This record gives sequence, structure tokens and C-alpha cells, in this order.
Amino acid sequence: MARITYLTAIDFGPGELATLPGALAELKITRPLLVSDTGLLASGLLDRVEPLLPADRTLFLETPPNPTERAVEAALAAYRSGNCDGVVALGGGSPIDLAKGVALLATHPGNLEQYAAIYGGIERITPAVAPMIAIPTTAGTGAEVGRAALLTLADGRKLGIISPYLIPRRAICDPELTLKLPPYLTAATGLDALSHCIETFFSPRVNSVADAIALDGAGRIWRNLPKAFANGADVEARTEVMLGALHGGLSFQKGLGAVHSLSHALGGLQDLKLHHGTLNAILMPLLVRFNALAVGDKLARLKIAIGLGEGDDLAAALEALNSSFALPAGLAAMGVRRDQFDWIIERALADHSHPTNPRTASAEDYRAILEAAMADGASPKVIQ
Repeated sequence: MARITYLTAIDFGPGELATLPGALAELKITRPLLVSDTGLLASGLLDRVEPLLPADRTLFLETPPNPTERAVEAALAAYRSGNCDGVVALGGGSPIDLAKGVALLATHPGNLEQYAAIYGGIERITPAVAPMIAIPTTAGTGAEVGRAALLTLADGRKLGIISPYLIPRRAICDPELTLKLPPYLTAATGLDALSHCIETFFSPRVNSVADAIALDGAGRIWRNLPKAFANGADVEARTEVMLGALHGGLSFQKGLGAVHSLSHALGGLQDLKLHHGTLNAILMPLLVRFNALAVGDKLARLKIAIGLGEGDDLAAALEALNSSFALPAGLAAMGVRRDQFDWIIERALADHSHPTNPRTASAEDYRAILEAAMADGASPKVIQ
């Protein structure tokens, strides 16, 4: 359908999966490591991709829901055992982020921690990162064009590894790969993408190009996600939501905010397997209220972009959207406990998304937001 060249080369549109052999040839990848997961194997999507790969390829399917350092090390061992010369990631954000970790460590010495942004790792990552092709099967994370990989270390810290050299050399975005995504995951991943558009737009960093892309993406998702949820076979709606998710990923250059600093921390809880997009959906209305006075005219501009009226309450509209998709009412319903708050807050304050929230959030602010997000009736759902 289209070749988009912006930050990287993107082949976008229904049927674009067929461009994979050409992409491999252009990037001179002859022995790829295919990173995916067992869910995609069971779905049959892997069967559509494997015939397009060279015979001399290696598979790694043990991607966990939140990719870990241990899984990166296992995939790296498979990469080296297969004498691979590049990586193909098929899936949502988890396989893509794990693949970025492999592409990094395949060409850079040491462990993941030293490459974390909060420890000065950005400057340590060089153009030597192994070539990578990302093929998203959800319309959510934007990881296929993102410069970050979110990976959980053995001690539970979920760290951002960030570099322009981690952006996949090619993104193949084929909405047909999302047609069988169940309604709940359609909603949760779509709301993840919407949170990217909103948070990057609200970020205080100056980047008018990213602002325009984020606004366009938010509008596409808002108008079309309910259609894709209601009818997963609606190719036009799926295409629009995937394009909106892509725009969210392209806007990452501005940085995110407190929704993501908290969801990254929550995602590091080892005793829970919390879905990132669902966390963002629950937190987004609360942070819209928290940030409202710090974003100037951006709130009004965002409401125009998604079709709300001047007097409409965006946070309330987001909560209504969550309810229409039957998402969990709050963090308590997902298993989060108050005795975990201190651990979550410590990591949220250290997260790379924390500094780009438009309003400075303190530990007390984060505690109040978490209390409100529990939505279990034990505390008022009011954020100021």
C-alpha cells in the first residue's frame, strides 16, 4: 500500500507482509533469528511468516508477557548458536522489545543494565546494533518504530534501554495480521496506543512535528477503535487503528509521562502478570486530571482532534471508553495491593518517563494516583 520513510522505513497496508523477503534482502539478513511467542504459534500467524524466511533461520518462541533479561539471554544464545546475522520480531511489544535486547547484546559487550537510559546507557549504544525487522501483530505499542526497549531485570527493575539505533531498520505494518485479535486485546492494545498519543502530545518537550503526528493518531484511534472492537474483521477500522498506533510510536521522540512511569513500575511486579495497555487505560483518565492545569491549550486542542466538544470532560470520556470495552474497573481488580505501593513509587520516580510528565509528580502524588486507581471504594477517585 505505502512505503513511509520517517525515522525508519515502514511498509504499511493490508498485504504488506509479502514485502518481508525483499526487506531481508535489502538489509542483507540471510540467517535471521525469528523472535515471537507461543501464542502466535497457536494462532497460526507464525505459519504465514515462516514460508517468507530463508531456510537457514532460527526460532525463539519463549517470549514472556513482560520481556525479561533472562529471556533476552536465552534468545541471544539461540542467535549465537544459529550464527544469525539479524533479527525478525513478530508480535506485540513484548517480542519486539525482546528482539531489540538481542540485537543490542549481539554486538555490544556486557549486560543490559549498563545500557539503561537512567544509567547513562544511551551514549554506550552504537550503530553496530544488529539489523532488525519488526512485524507488529497488535495495534498498540508502536514498538516497531520506537527507540526504546522495556526489559525487566532479574531483580524486578523494569528499565528502558533507549537509542535511535534500536529503532528497527524496517517495520512491516500489515493490518490483516490483527484481524483475529480478540476484542479485549483489541481494546487494551488500542488504548495503549491512545495513551502514547496523549502523553507524547502533553510532554513539555518542544517538537511540533511529533505533536501533529500524535494528534492525528489520537483522532484515528478514537474514531475507529470502537469499530474494530465491535467487528474484528473490519479491515478499514483495523487499518486506521494500526496507523494511529504507528503515529503514537513515531511520537515517542518527545518522551512519555507519569502514566508510563507508573505502568512500567507496575509491570515489574513479579507476582502479577499485568497487561501494559490495560494499566495505561486505567491510569490515563487520572493523569489527564492531574496534568490538566499544566498543559496550556493542549487539552482543548486534543479534544478538537478526537471530536469532543469544548465543554466535554476528556477524563470522563476516557473512563466511559474503558467501561464500554469492559476493562477492569481499577488496579485492585487486577490484583495490585497497597503494600506494593512503596516498591512501585520508588521505581516510578526513577523511570525514564517520569521527567517528561508536564506536571512534576512527587512520591505523595504517585501514592494518591495509585489510591484512586485502585477503584475499590476504599479511597475517593479524585485527583487534583
